Amino acid sequence: MPSWRLVTGLFVGFGAGVLAAGTIAYAMVGIPDATKTSQAQNNVYYWSDGSQMVATGGEINRQIVPLSQIPRAMQNAVVSAENKSFYKDKGIDPMGIGRAVFNMAKGGETQGGSTITQQYVKNSRLGQEQTLSRKFKELFISIKVGAKMNKNDIMSDYLNTSYYGRGAYGIQAAARTYFGVDSEKLNPSQCAFLATLLKGASYFDPAGAVGIDPAATPKANLQRATDRWRWILGEMVKDGRLSAAERAKYKTFPKVDPPKKDAQLGGQTGYLVDLAKSYFVNNNKQGITSDDLAKGGYQIHTTFDKKKVKALESSVEKVRKANIDPAKRPKTDTHVQFGGASVDAQTGAIAAIYGGEDATKHYTNNADYTGAQVGSTFKAFVLAAALEYGKRNPSLDADQPESDRTPVSPKSLYSGQDNLKIRNYDGTVWKNKEGKEWLQPNDEHQSLGGAPDYRIDLREAMRESVNSAYVQLGMDVGTDKVRQAAIDAGLRDDKQSMASSDYPSFSIGTSSPSAIRMAGAYGTFANNGRQNEPFSVTKVTSEGRTVYQHEHVEKSAFSSAIASNVTNVLKTVVDKGTGTAARIPGRQIAGKTGTTDGNKSAWFIGYTPQLSTAIDMYRFNDDAKGQNRQFEEMYGTGGEDQIHGASFPAKIWHNYMAQALKNTPAKDFPAPEPIGKVVYGSGVASPKPTPTHSPSPTPSQSSPSPSPSETPSPTPSPTESCNKWTDWTCGNDGGTDAGTADGGTDGGASPTPSDTSDTGGDPGGAGGGGGFIGGPGG
Repeated sequence: MPSWRLVTGLFVGFGAGVLAAGTIAYAMVGIPDATKTSQAQNNVYYWSDGSQMVATGGEINRQIVPLSQIPRAMQNAVVSAENKSFYKDKGIDPMGIGRAVFNMAKGGETQGGSTITQQYVKNSRLGQEQTLSRKFKELFISIKVGAKMNKNDIMSDYLNTSYYGRGAYGIQAAARTYFGVDSEKLNPSQCAFLATLLKGASYFDPAGAVGIDPAATPKANLQRATDRWRWILGEMVKDGRLSAAERAKYKTFPKVDPPKKDAQLGGQTGYLVDLAKSYFVNNNKQGITSDDLAKGGYQIHTTFDKKKVKALESSVEKVRKANIDPAKRPKTDTHVQFGGASVDAQTGAIAAIYGGEDATKHYTNNADYTGAQVGSTFKAFVLAAALEYGKRNPSLDADQPESDRTPVSPKSLYSGQDNLKIRNYDGTVWKNKEGKEWLQPNDEHQSLGGAPDYRIDLREAMRESVNSAYVQLGMDVGTDKVRQAAIDAGLRDDKQSMASSDYPSFSIGTSSPSAIRMAGAYGTFANNGRQNEPFSVTKVTSEGRTVYQHEHVEKSAFSSAIASNVTNVLKTVVDKGTGTAARIPGRQIAGKTGTTDGNKSAWFIGYTPQLSTAIDMYRFNDDAKGQNRQFEEMYGTGGEDQIHGASFPAKIWHNYMAQALKNTPAKDFPAPEPIGKVVYGSGVASPKPTPTHSPSPTPSQSSPSPSPSETPSPTPSPTESCNKWTDWTCGNDGGTDAGTADGGTDGGASPTPSDTSDTGGDPGGAGGGGGFIGGPGG
């Protein structure tokens, strides 16, 4: 047992050691120089081949202004909002430091400084690594700054080094960026708004930052900013830093200027940079934020292929210049938008995107989420779900294990009748909450299929994009299973891009995922059922060290049998169906056209074994406000009666892919593996089996029980079907050759209720308006 002298000596020695270490650390750290901090650093973005794409960040205005040019209202706003004891404290918050140290010690997230002095020190240190050693360095610097610097100097340097979003680093840059005035001209209301941005510009800038976080929409950000702006003004009054009479002058949120893009980010470059920036911020494990990235000093290596990006842009512009003429057709050719994305099917790497005409003029990245519904391109997921889960047994409960379901073959027969009455899996008529039936129309109200009941197999129904067949198939399998197949392929399960699966039309594309996501999901079929998340950044370095490295993680989404059959059916669409405009001689291509209700969007998505590409087209007025922000019809656009996926989108796809794959050897898809049985959809009668006759028993013989051949199964095998029916039910090309084999059209038209007076309904996607209960595009 040690003596009390020894114990006391140990504690005294430990305390002296800590004090000595603290004294040395205090002596070694220096006070930040705001002038040096204000020097902008570039973020350099690289193409996939390692060549430089663009250096951006150095254009940030970090001009230092003296405290005399910073309104007292701005100083008061940050004190009331951030650090009420600023003019009295020693520059540190012991309780806040204790919480941060404890959090880091147990492996939790780090916490920023809680005083203005600590925040200034954090701003001045360009290294953003979230480590315990860095926090201790900042602690000693904060103590020294609090002891050595005048409070007015700390305030001046803090406001001159803080990041306010939109590349504005410092109060002068922020004043020019958001209000177009010099900092000394800011009024208290504007100062309160700028103070809100210090909480995190990505979530308080009214322009939104959905690229960083889908939750940071303009609407949500405006609400957050308004609430905090109002709160800060109230706190200023409460603290005696703003008179009630002055506060009463500012009843409405200040008018903020729209964002401006740097000229060097014109064309596709701005879209590429924003996409890579968003991906890095949302996927790095170092806690590096968009604010950190804005301070510069990072080298971002992207997946973007320079030649493919140029090829996609030129393919879109070629079609645009040849066909879209707002001067000639102002009512139909204005506000026309194209979007596109091309993804490596084997890895998920995003090779190219088309985000719009110019990132400095059109701010929405059309390759990312836009709200444009995908229409009949969603049928690929319906087929995948049918092959994966099978048709439900109509005599059992709705929630059935696979053992109770009948595996589906692409040779299965469904009705191609126009205005088909859609039924639940058990044969009962589907009705909405108002008791109305669902009559599913086909494009141009064509009934396709053979006698006697418009029977058409799933291959032919996909080839001619027959809505009625695939809507009923979705009901038989379960729209929840269709949803799951789409998610397994790579779509996001979120309310923004995935529609409600409560309605039959879900199966024909009421959802609105991005072109990037659709290209990636179709890439899963191209990759024989193996799914890779689309990604745009391979590596990021800073100060000579790697802060992010992409990790390749591949999931098994579908069996090779399912993927090969989906691909084989989609190949028929391009070979001699609605997608013939996409054919490239010498290459096997699988794909699908998509057109939505009201002709408000059109898609073509297709792939080779190496590359998957999605192209979409729609009309949307970026400048419209409020209720006028909706998708517009494309009847007459480009001089066409209506726009289909088979028209301009397929042409763009063809022109791009021909260039993108120019020096890439052609590969064949794997042969489709045997799968499923021939099942019969609602309204299509299954053949009656030919009975097997046994000799009459002699009196001495007892009557035998029925043999298996005498007891017909509800679903005949494919062999039985081929023996009983004509060849068109069994051939690889599917059903009858009804409709136009070359360049026929498809549609995701809204269903027709039995009570035709109801033509409105819930909006689907960002388009809004039209369609019974959210038909595609409605």
